Order: sequence, then structure tokens, then C-alpha cells
Amino acid sequence: MKLSTILATGITLSCLSVNALALTIGFAQVGSESGWRTSFSESVKAEAKKRGIDLKFSDAQQKQENQIKAVRSFIAQGVDAIIIAPVVETGWKPVLREAKRARIPVVIVDRNIQVGDDSLFVTRIASDFSEEGRKAAQWLMDTTQGNCKIVELQGTVGATAAIDRAQGFNDVIGKYPNANIVRSQTGEFTRTKGKEVMESILKAENGGKGVCALWAHNDEMALGGIQAIKEAGLKPGSDILVVSVDGVPDYFKAMADGDANATVELSPHLGGPAFDVIEKYLGGDKNIPKLISTTGDLFTQDTAAAEYQKRRLQ
Repeated sequence: MKLSTILATGITLSCLSVNALALTIGFAQVGSESGWRTSFSESVKAEAKKRGIDLKFSDAQQKQENQIKAVRSFIAQGVDAIIIAPVVETGWKPVLREAKRARIPVVIVDRNIQVGDDSLFVTRIASDFSEEGRKAAQWLMDTTQGNCKIVELQGTVGATAAIDRAQGFNDVIGKYPNANIVRSQTGEFTRTKGKEVMESILKAENGGKGVCALWAHNDEMALGGIQAIKEAGLKPGSDILVVSVDGVPDYFKAMADGDANATVELSPHLGGPAFDVIEKYLGGDKNIPKLISTTGDLFTQDTAAAEYQKRRLQ
């Protein structure tokens, strides 16, 4: 018997363990636009299998309308809980109200939502994206003594990670009069688009001459940017410094090879914390904070080779 069915009958959970029940959980994922996103999805699936959870997985292919359709499908199926990694922040209120009316708890992971009513979700589990931007910027300012002409590859327009990483980065470089972002354009969090946009930026900046650094909102765009820098006849990692966020294996390889300089780690292992929250909530514990925050460390070329060997095997 599903937990939602048990709750509907009014049976008390005092003698039941939520962990022992066969939970059915819907997961509306952004898509598979990056290596980090794929690792995130695989981590959630593996954790669900380990716990005996029936996971209903939906890949939205970077489209919010696909996520909303998936959430409505989960509601119609009567799942016990729903996890959403939102494409963008806005436009969620109607479908979350539907989930609330159906008494299905919702946990937000990774990116944020703006709904004006935090009773529509249990909690959000995510890294502090602003802090990631600040860490990346501080490393760059320390490395360049605050003298740097920067080009920026932004994430998806309207996505929390893009908004907050940009804000955190700008908060730091704003303290340095000789550091500024001269070009900024979205690369949509993908390697292909990152390469395409970086090619355009380099052409607009006299082939990249005078550009001090590339700041990318994720590793995939940075890796695309690195390809563009090489094709422009410049040496990434030295002619143009490269700093990013995520910590995917391919980027550690690029740092070990000298083509990239620094990244702030974003852990993809969000399934365990999300399932823990759901089990607590369904077990009757409503004393859950509205934000459960994690922030990774900054890694550089110094440890990149060892980190690459470790992470490529995970």
C-alpha cells in the first residue's frame, strides 16, 4: 500500500516506519544539458534504488512547460511526494497549488522558485550560488591583483544559478576599480553554446587580445569556451585565465592539462538529502527549515590531476 493511500485512510503512522513503506516519488529534472546535471540525475536514481523508492523520473529538456506537465502527471498518479529541479524561478504557483490541494509535499532542489507563498513547498535543498560566485571572483582578484578584463558566459536566463552566481561574482569585483566585465552573454549552460558564444566574444574583442579571464557560470560552458580560445590561437589557462563552477571530471582534466585554472565544486548528490526530508515530513516531522544549504570548495590546478583520477572513477 502506498503511503498516500495509508494517509488517506486515516491510519496512524505511530507504529509504522516511513522508511519501510514503498514510497513513490516523482522527480522533474531540468534536463541533461551538462555533465554535472547527468551526474545529479544518476545520483538521485541510484539513491532511490538503494532505498527501495519507486522513482518516476522526467527529463524536461530545459523547458519549463515540460516540467509543469510532468508535475501534473505525478499529481494525477497520486505519488507520495514530488521533487522539482526548476528550469527557471517563476511560473510555479498554479501547479504547486494543485500539489498542495492533493496533499502531496514538494521539495525543491538545486535552483530556486519565486512563488510568494512558501507553504507551497517543504524546503529547498541547494548550494549557495551567490557564495559560489563570490569564491570564483575572489580567486580571480587574488590571482590578478584586481586588474582584469573579464568576459562572462552566463547560464540560462531566469535560472537561479545564473542570477545568483552573477550577483555574487559582481559583488566581489565591484570592490576592485581595475576589474570589469566587458562582455556578458548566455551560453545556456551547455558546452556547444558556450563555444559558439565565446567565438563571438573573441571576435568582438579583437581576437581576445587584452582579455584577462573567462568567467563561466558552469564547467560545460567553460569547456566550450576553452575550445574557442584554442581555435583563436590563444592558450587557455595562461593567455586567458578560466574560472568556473561545478567540478565535473572533464574540467579537472582541463585544469590538470593547464587549460583551466579554478572551479568551485557543486555537489550533484542531492537525492539523499531530498529523500531524507521527504521521509521525515511524511513521518510527521514538520519542523524542517525552508532552505538546506551546501557550498563546495574551490579547486585549482594544484590538486586537479589527483581529483580527476578520483572523480572519473565515481
